[in-house]
Amino acid sequence: MSAPVVYVPIGVPTFHQESANAAFRASLSLLRSLSGEVLAPEGPLLSPTAVGEFLEGVNEPALFVLQNTTFANAAYACELLTRFRETPVLLWTLREPVIDGGRLRLNSLTGAYSAGNAIRRFRDRPFPFVYGGPGEEATKTALRAAIRAAELKRALTELTLAQVGHTPEGFGFGRAQDLDMLAVFGVRLVSVEVRELLDRARSYSDAEAAEFLADAERRTVGLAGTPEANRLGFARLYKAYETWTREYHIGALASRCWPDLFTAYGTPVCAVLGILNDLGVAASCETDAWGALSMWMGQFLTGTPVFFGDPVSLDEGENTLTFWHCGTAACSLARPDTGAAIGEHCNRHIGPTLEFGCRPADRATIFRVGRAPDGAFRFLIETGEILDRPKQFFGTSLVLRLDENAEEMVRRTVRDGWEPHFAVIYGDVSEELSLLGDMLGIPRG
Repeated sequence: MSAPVVYVPIGVPTFHQESANAAFRASLSLLRSLSGEVLAPEGPLLSPTAVGEFLEGVNEPALFVLQNTTFANAAYACELLTRFRETPVLLWTLREPVIDGGRLRLNSLTGAYSAGNAIRRFRDRPFPFVYGGPGEEATKTALRAAIRAAELKRALTELTLAQVGHTPEGFGFGRAQDLDMLAVFGVRLVSVEVRELLDRARSYSDAEAAEFLADAERRTVGLAGTPEANRLGFARLYKAYETWTREYHIGALASRCWPDLFTAYGTPVCAVLGILNDLGVAASCETDAWGALSMWMGQFLTGTPVFFGDPVSLDEGENTLTFWHCGTAACSLARPDTGAAIGEHCNRHIGPTLEFGCRPADRATIFRVGRAPDGAFRFLIETGEILDRPKQFFGTSLVLRLDENAEEMVRRTVRDGWEPHFAVIYGDVSEELSLLGDMLGIPRG
């Protein structure tokens, strides 16, 4: 038996079964509205033995929802924990349905303490916990976030991330080791020399790359103004990257960009990476593999391309932070009044690169998979609003007003040694990412 979510309702027969059964039915209905497929028993499991029997033959899901329909001692939770050592477990506690001076009908909260004690003793890390009835909006929101976090954790194990070339000198913070990526996140990391993709691009004729040039012209504004040699070189490079990612089932990519694409090929990869982001391949530059992983997580949670860039300008009065990069943002993130305009690289003066300010958003999340000074992983998670602002500098940019104090955030992140690249995700997925960190044992920095 398999399903993304397995519902494990537990209790004892001496409490009020009519209330427990009503909560079971309503809870299962809610879970099925949040996840397409939920595996559940026919009713509450009223003994540890019943829990064990239900779990026999269950294939490892993305998430277990362990719910105290009534009080149950720690033996119930242990039946689950001994069988599934690593699968995320959400503990759901119900409110008492009636407080009238009479019988305690469920005693779910006391049961949660027993289960919670067992979960922490087994795993020694935080776990998702929900307190509330199935009819409460806050309960629905919390369950949805935990389910999405668990789905993301599972999806990471199906991701192949590619490092194209080496990180430039002084950018080693983005370099990933295959065993780190696999052991901590379950992600398969592959590496390829950038010359292999450049050789592939050079092997194409202009006719073979014509459909890619036409596609890019539909996505962008002003590509025809790029010198012909660079425009045709870009089309061949686009074909090389796109076909390679499809052939090798690459879901995220961290590509070397300077100096090789300027000196050895003569055309930047910036606009290629922007289009790859629109095609669903989370693509970062400067071979920042951890940045690409951060982007992919945000893309998975929102279904929208993610901005990748440096924090370059702080405005204390507006409480804003501007994020920028040379011209790699997804075309779909462009402001509608300019579209995905084409330009040339701000320092090398070679095109095509993307040149626009990004469209606004009421809610956004700053995110980074980072490394602490001792090498341990940590998550940076902050929230805010992307303002309706034009391009701030040559390249692609966005201006984000933070929910917290922007100046304090900058001082803290610089002093704590955070890397200079961040993903800016369209939408507030801070809870999902925080819960993912709990599931992986990665703290929020």
